Amino acid sequence: MGYRWVVLGIGALAQGVNAAVFLGLPAISPQLRDHFSLTLPQVGLLLGAVNLGTMIAIVPWGVFADRRGERVAMTIGGAGAAVCLLSAALGNAWVAGLALLGAGLFGASVNAASGRAVMSWFAKESRGLAMGVRQTATPLGAALTAAVLPGIAISAGVPTAFVVLASVTAFVAFAVALLVREPPGAVRGGSEHGLVLKDPRLLRLSLASGLLVVPQFTATALMVPLLHEHRGMGVTTAAVVFAVAQALGGAGRLAAGVWSDRARSRIGPLKVVSVLTAGGFVLVAVLDQAPLPVLVAVLVPTAVLALCWNGLAVTEAGELAPDGRSATAIAMQNSANYLSAATTPFVAAFVAVHVGWPAAMLLAAVAAAAARVLLQPWRSLRASSPQNSRSVS
Repeated sequence: MGYRWVVLGIGALAQGVNAAVFLGLPAISPQLRDHFSLTLPQVGLLLGAVNLGTMIAIVPWGVFADRRGERVAMTIGGAGAAVCLLSAALGNAWVAGLALLGAGLFGASVNAASGRAVMSWFAKESRGLAMGVRQTATPLGAALTAAVLPGIAISAGVPTAFVVLASVTAFVAFAVALLVREPPGAVRGGSEHGLVLKDPRLLRLSLASGLLVVPQFTATALMVPLLHEHRGMGVTTAAVVFAVAQALGGAGRLAAGVWSDRARSRIGPLKVVSVLTAGGFVLVAVLDQAPLPVLVAVLVPTAVLALCWNGLAVTEAGELAPDGRSATAIAMQNSANYLSAATTPFVAAFVAVHVGWPAAMLLAAVAAAAARVLLQPWRSLRASSPQNSRSVS
């Protein structure tokens, strides 16, 4: 019974370290901009390279994890990501962009494989909480990175910041290889993954998730530039606000997981969060020129809402899958997320610079509202799936 929490802890740690790259790096966007002599939209492209790599590789990693197990997938992926991050410290913007693309290609293993571990070791009635813990590691990893990485980048330089990320990633890959194993009787997937990827419910969930990533990454990629460059807040203070929002977003993921367990529904809470997120971004757009304390008081809870929903969608995706195919289903759901994550930083920054910051916030609101519409005709068939009755002791 106790070992499943070890697996969850290692999986959450791996998830948090992976998030330090694709969510934490925006905290040093001013330093990246200066170091590589980039414009704000170009920094968005650089940051989006990680997510592009993850989007390309996540489904193949999911299939691999279902066939070979999560320990092998996460160990290989973590080691490869560490090498790529180390390479990012050694060159110009083009080298860094390719290295971050590679970090995404390898780091994608964590997203699918750690989710499979949770689905395998936890029964349905506690899975929302467990997946919430795993997903909470994402904003917490980003928050810790936002609190520490700017100081490293300012005092020791951007290359040193990449070396630190590479070192932590390598350490976690070693921990996975040493401590993670599958439960007794674990089912391995075969060649039938195509049936999972064609499930219309999974496709609709994936599309809705991709739309919800637009407000999430609008908040993540633009919070520091909005507060620092647009409204004149000090860069360190802006990074602290970013870190606070990420930490609260992590707590929100945990709360959302408990909520879904008690409601016996992942989609019901997801619908509510979609509506509240849309409303929050409309309010941020309206208050664009309000006094800074007022803007921050609205921006932070809106960012928390935009960050808190991921565990609900990931759990629903895993529960829609046949037994032994959860990594493939989770990877499919995540692939839409990373497509949006790869494009949103650039698109949102372009709209903010060339149209206006309120327009970028309204774009995020529209995406959240569209996700809510997609989730409306939902009927879950989780109860009939072997994946959903499994219990491991």
